[in-house]
Amino acid sequence: MAALLRRLLQSGRPSAASGRPVGRREASLGTGPGVAVRVRFAPSPTGFLHLGGLRTALYNYIFAKKYQGSFILRLEDTDQTRFVPGAAENIEDMLEWAGIPPDESPRRGGPAGPYQQSQRLELYAQATEALLKTGAAYPCFCSPQRLELLKKEALRNHQMPRYDNRCRNMSQEQVAQKLAKDPKPAIRFRLEQAAPAFEDLVYGWNRHDVASVEGDPVIMKSDGFPTYHLACVVDDHHMGISHVLRGSEWLVSTAKHLLLYQALGWHPPHFAHLPLLLNRDGSKLSKRQGDIFLEHFAAEGFLPDSLLDIITNCGSGFAENQMGRTLPELITQFNLTRVTCHSALLDLEKLPEFNRLHLQRLVNNESQRCQLVEKLQALVEEAFGSQLQNRDVLNPIYVERILLLRQGHICRLQDLVSPVYSYLWTRPVVGRAQLDTISEEVDVIAKRVLGLLERSGMSLTQDMLSGELKKLSEGLEGTKHSNVMKLLRVALSGQQQGPPVAEMMLSLGPKEVRERIQKVVSS
Repeated sequence: MAALLRRLLQSGRPSAASGRPVGRREASLGTGPGVAVRVRFAPSPTGFLHLGGLRTALYNYIFAKKYQGSFILRLEDTDQTRFVPGAAENIEDMLEWAGIPPDESPRRGGPAGPYQQSQRLELYAQATEALLKTGAAYPCFCSPQRLELLKKEALRNHQMPRYDNRCRNMSQEQVAQKLAKDPKPAIRFRLEQAAPAFEDLVYGWNRHDVASVEGDPVIMKSDGFPTYHLACVVDDHHMGISHVLRGSEWLVSTAKHLLLYQALGWHPPHFAHLPLLLNRDGSKLSKRQGDIFLEHFAAEGFLPDSLLDIITNCGSGFAENQMGRTLPELITQFNLTRVTCHSALLDLEKLPEFNRLHLQRLVNNESQRCQLVEKLQALVEEAFGSQLQNRDVLNPIYVERILLLRQGHICRLQDLVSPVYSYLWTRPVVGRAQLDTISEEVDVIAKRVLGLLERSGMSLTQDMLSGELKKLSEGLEGTKHSNVMKLLRVALSGQQQGPPVAEMMLSLGPKEVRERIQKVVSS
């Protein structure tokens, strides 16, 4: 870069860049016949993927799939000071876990790679050289200390911090003298032209006269790494990005990006800025909230579909918001013109209910149910391990029966290995004395239940078994039906509350029910 600056000094001061004006666009999505839709999710690997990032990625993925386009993951890792080890891998891992894998990415490769900005420095250098040649950019020799003083002075005067463009009008001689002492200056972009108006696909027509409120921005740092403003423009151009769907915090910066497109003679993509995803109280999602990272939800047993469902349900872009939508349904129903400018308020207290609906849907799908059986087996092994007196509880038939009986009642698979459901996997420690405090008819009740099991086996449905248990209570002096159920619940599970007794008996099976009752009665 320093050699280029010296050559420019020798050939005279560059002329001001005229750029190519951006024409008025028709009010359309730009997804007509012949348009290759290419969108990108471009996070910085400065932290792991959280719900806000997932939402931006999801809208890009949905838009791409709706128009048979490509969804690209690009890692903007040019800020080496904030790089977090493992974050890049986590982002791609979590996109795959969520069921929205990129078509092109650092891991998968693709025709527009590499997909990490730190590996694309030559492209940024070429763009910077072109801007320097036309005079659209210039070297800045201001020290970090001076820039910090400018910022503090502005804040003290209650003004917006801005660069004072001190280096913009240096003579050739001054630049040559500075280069002799500092051969690696930062490069700034001249904000001299009126920023063009543009039609955002969500916010409508916008114009931001950035030159009047901001100083000339740095586009290339002295370490040879670009800033976001240059890198995103260069990458979107070379990757053939047709639509940029990103957070509304970048809406004002779009003016600078359009000026860069003009100065480089490139046609810009369509822009759609998505309203923010906020907490239920209207506060911003923060990376300091440990419970907004996808890894947290995965570890807690929440399903990817439930997360995709809740973050679209609280926003806009669909004809109506309804719980329980799957990814294919989201793609079919999505319409970018329905996205409003209102922030989306996320109520995570509702997530268990979303998860319950999606878990029930999976249980009712035979192939998905097989996968759930395997996951639940692993959870039982992990939770109880050596405590399992009878490893028959890991039998797929038994585990599947539990899932089918408890569907709609649990929100996560993990619920089934909580203390409330421990009786399904291990035998409770219950003494005869506990039952005697409930009823004096323990032996009579036990005899009737065992007789019922002998007669019916597993041929009864839950409703039929409930009816038989109701009859079983008839003729018992001083013992209500509710106390009979309480006694059986304690005998089978050691707990005062839980699922209906008929369901507990069907879950455990006649052999296990018989053994538990006989054991507690004789103890």
